Amino acid sequence: MKQALMEVMRMNRICRMVLVTCLGSFVLVVFYFQSMLHPVMHRNPFGMEICCRKGSRSPLQQLYNPTQVDLSSNALLHQTRRDQVTDICRANNVSSRKRRMLTPNDLKHLVVDEFHEMIYCYVPKVACTNWKRVMMVLTGRGKYSDPMEIPANVAHVSSNLKTLNQYSIPEINHRLKNFMKFLFVREPFERLVSAYRNKFTQKYNTSFHKRYGTKIVRRQRKNATQEALHNGNDVKFEEFVAYLIDPHTQREEPFNEHWQTVFSLCHPCHIHYDLIGKYETLEEDSNFVLQLAGVGNYLKFPTFPKSTRTTDEMTAEFFQNISSEHQTQLYEVYKLDYLMFNYSTPAYLKLE
Repeated sequence: MKQALMEVMRMNRICRMVLVTCLGSFVLVVFYFQSMLHPVMHRNPFGMEICCRKGSRSPLQQLYNPTQVDLSSNALLHQTRRDQVTDICRANNVSSRKRRMLTPNDLKHLVVDEFHEMIYCYVPKVACTNWKRVMMVLTGRGKYSDPMEIPANVAHVSSNLKTLNQYSIPEINHRLKNFMKFLFVREPFERLVSAYRNKFTQKYNTSFHKRYGTKIVRRQRKNATQEALHNGNDVKFEEFVAYLIDPHTQREEPFNEHWQTVFSLCHPCHIHYDLIGKYETLEEDSNFVLQLAGVGNYLKFPTFPKSTRTTDEMTAEFFQNISSEHQTQLYEVYKLDYLMFNYSTPAYLKLE
């Protein structure tokens, strides 16, 4: 009797173990299928929950093989802009010349975003401060979430963003081939006047006054006062233009990046840009880039007041006192930018 009772108890223990094992397996199976139906949510590099980035389509794939109608229409627009650059490069024999090697210095304006597989060539006076802020959010791995919380001076600290010249040659070639490359452009003379207004009419830009203003006054102003020669803080636009078209200027050193041509900053005839945004459609083009990167639902390009922007009308006023000879010479300096990015010759110009 006792032996039979022990046998019954042993069988009960076995049944309980089997039941626990079955229930455990069931829980694991349910968890597995729940995981398949609802992928684990990870936090993206700037602290907002999105599904894992791995396995999603790259910006390059999204641009050239769009899966959404709104992406398709934008893709056609940017194809037209790419074709314009290609045609002008060919027409001016830039692409067919003996291909020069790009030096590390040529690549210092190309900011790399490893996580989203993008390369941005920044052009000063074309919303580059805000684009640098956005790139810091994209590459900051959670350090930043709102671009406008980043001070402008911090955005311009070179160590805060990685540029293409910091990679080895094989790494550079890999990224140029596989990452989406983009830049933003602006009407050339409007950009030039914006640079002049910012660097030579603002009292706080003493470094520009000392480095460039004093040089411009010394070369372009007859009977300059000792104060003007020392401070360089009252450069006239006519003097600035004369400095730019002076052959001695470019023989001495390259233009400063704020008035250098886009052609020379970003090398669009040697680097194939997949997307060319325009200042005139800044918000739309910028948010299209963010949409391609897969972050458009929660990161928007910053907007800012338009009251201080340099406009076409303002630019025309600055050119009123520039002789037709100097206008023609200056247009020749920026001609490729006008043609390449499909900007019409300004109506206010008096070209010889």
